[in-house]
Amino acid sequence: MCGIVGFLDKRERADFPLGRTLLDMMRPMACRGPDSAGVALFGGGGEEKLRLRLPVEIGRTALSDALHEEGLMLMQSHPGGVYDARLVAEMEATDLEERLRRRWPDGEILCLGERIDAFKQVGSPDELEAAYAIAARTGTHGIGHTRMSTESRVDLSHSQPFWAHGLPDVATVHNGHITNYHKLRRRFEQDGYRFFTDNDSEIIGVYLRDRLAAGRSLEGAMRSSLDDFDGSFCYLVATKDQLGFVKDRYGFKPLMLAETEDFVALATEEIALRRALGHDFSASEPPPGTMKLWSIHADNEENTQ
Repeated sequence: MCGIVGFLDKRERADFPLGRTLLDMMRPMACRGPDSAGVALFGGGGEEKLRLRLPVEIGRTALSDALHEEGLMLMQSHPGGVYDARLVAEMEATDLEERLRRRWPDGEILCLGERIDAFKQVGSPDELEAAYAIAARTGTHGIGHTRMSTESRVDLSHSQPFWAHGLPDVATVHNGHITNYHKLRRRFEQDGYRFFTDNDSEIIGVYLRDRLAAGRSLEGAMRSSLDDFDGSFCYLVATKDQLGFVKDRYGFKPLMLAETEDFVALATEEIALRRALGHDFSASEPPPGTMKLWSIHADNEENTQ
C-alpha cells in the first residue's frame, strides 16, 4: 500500500519547482506510506556525482582521504552516514561500486549520474523536507515514493526510490508486490548481480539493467517486464531525460495519469494530482497491462500495451 508519483515538465524548464511539486503530490499519500519517503530529481547536468551511505561513523578527514584513494572527492555530508562526492577519475559505475565494496563491504551508492539527485529517509514527506529542503530544488522531471513496509525492514537502504545500480541516472519507484521476486533474484545473483536489500522493488532496476545490457531499449525492457514479473504492481522509471510507467496486466494497483501541453503527472491517487497541480486538467487510469514512456524532448515519445 505504497504511494508513487512522477512528474515531467514538457517545457524542459531548468528552474521548474520540481521538488515542491513532488512533495505536494506525496503529502496526501503519507497515510499510504508512513514508514519512509523519497524522491529522485533530474535536471542540470555536468560532472558525474554520487551519494553514498556508509554503515560506520568516520571522521571527515579520514573519509576524504579514503574517497580520494578511490578516485572521488568529498563534497558534502548529511545526517545518518550519507555523503556526496564527485568523480575525479574516469571509471564505470560497476567498477566504482566494486572498489567501494572492497573498502566498505556494507556501504551502498544511493545514486550516481550527471543529472540524478536522489534523497530518501525513514519518516514522512515533511520529515524528508526538513532534512533536505526538497521544496527549494528545481529540475525537469522526477519520481517520488511513500512506503509502507510489508515484508522487508524499515531503514534508509530499503526506502525508495531505488537507484538502478550500475546504470547512471536511472531510478525506479514501485507500488505492489512482485511475487516471483525470489526466483528472479536467484537467477540474477547467479549471473553476478549484487542485491543490497530484501525489498522486492529492488528487482526492477536490476531487471532493467540486465535487459539493457542484452541490447534491449528501455521501452523494450519495460514492455518485457509485463510478462516476466508476476504479481500486482505499478512502477515508474526515470532516466536523465525520460519518465515512464508500467501497470500490470491485472490492474490490481491503482495509478492515475494526467497529461497536458505543459506536463505529464502520475500518482497512485488522484488527490495527489489535484493537491499539487489544481483542477484545470482531466485525469484517468491507464488500462491494465499498459506502459508509456515520455521524453523531455517531445519528439521522442513511446507508447505500447
